[in-house]
Amino acid sequence: MNLPRSRSDPAGSPTVLAQLAPGERARIVGMMPEASAVLAGRLRQLGFRPASEVEVIRRAPLGDPTIYRVQDTELCLRRREARLIEIEPRSHA
Repeated sequence: MNLPRSRSDPAGSPTVLAQLAPGERARIVGMMPEASAVLAGRLRQLGFRPASEVEVIRRAPLGDPTIYRVQDTELCLRRREARLIEIEPRSHA
């Protein structure tokens, strides 16, 4: 289920999880339309659901994959999956 777009970058494209740097936080808005139903369902099962808070913990030395904390669990995603999760950035607090 995709939710209405709430945040976009200046170019008009939505903000996605892959754009965040380590230490940044966000609230998940939904899945991008490009995500297959199977992959979107699997990401939701892992905890990447609308309204969930997510934090970027660290990136691998070559930049991929990245470890995210969602619902008190640390999960590792490749950039290609993180690009499918639409977010609303939060402050570093």
